[in-house]
Amino acid sequence: MGRMRNLLIPGVDKTLLVRDAVKSMPDLTRRRFITGGASLGALTLLTGCDVTDSFSAEEMLKQVSKFNDGVQALIFNPHAMAPTYPESAITKPFPFNGYYDIDDAPEIDGKSWKLEVRGLVDNKKSWTLDELYQLPQVKQVTRHICVEGWSAIGSWTGVPLRDFLKLIGADTRAKYVWFQCADRDGYNSPLDMPSALHAQTQMSFKFGDEILPRAYGFPMRIRVPTKLGFKSPKYVISMEVTNDYKGGFWEDQGYNSFSGS
Repeated sequence: MGRMRNLLIPGVDKTLLVRDAVKSMPDLTRRRFITGGASLGALTLLTGCDVTDSFSAEEMLKQVSKFNDGVQALIFNPHAMAPTYPESAITKPFPFNGYYDIDDAPEIDGKSWKLEVRGLVDNKKSWTLDELYQLPQVKQVTRHICVEGWSAIGSWTGVPLRDFLKLIGADTRAKYVWFQCADRDGYNSPLDMPSALHAQTQMSFKFGDEILPRAYGFPMRIRVPTKLGFKSPKYVISMEVTNDYKGGFWEDQGYNSFSGS
């Protein structure tokens, strides 16, 4: 960080610079940043950088995001359950959410679709939808909490991800399970292994006791009720068990990777 200490630009107001940098944060991150009362001095201590220009401001935000991820991972309790609800509490209609209109959601042929399995696993066979349907499934009624500030309760049925990882001989000492999806723009999402092994993390195939609708991620989505909604990817086409952090669609735009709810 020594290089940044020499980047002082005469006339730059550090306070205004941080204020402008905060404006570029995703909404939820910005709210947490502001309500946390982080001062310039505190940020300098956390990141080891003097915030004196746009370059160091960007680096500061990256460091704060990494720090936030590390703290959330450290305090994550793999035995703590997200709240569950009676079916009478289900939100109707359950909202569609995406960075595109519902008419632009992927249309996938379930008969030809296969889940590709890669990485640190013993069995790399691809799974058809019928094969996955034959695996033992459980139902959960949990709350989806969106990073935009709304939430909704839904009923999801599917295979606990930890059971599937055990079935394929995944190395659960690895750091991540990385999902790729059929959404446009090459949507992908990383999931830390402790969260992947959480009892409520699910490969979901049904919503409301019916085959998962296109709007909610047919043929398969990952439901992670202990995290914000964008960590529950839809239209999944592959999963990879890996020690490499490969980023994600939203994570690469500044959202925290852990993003516990």
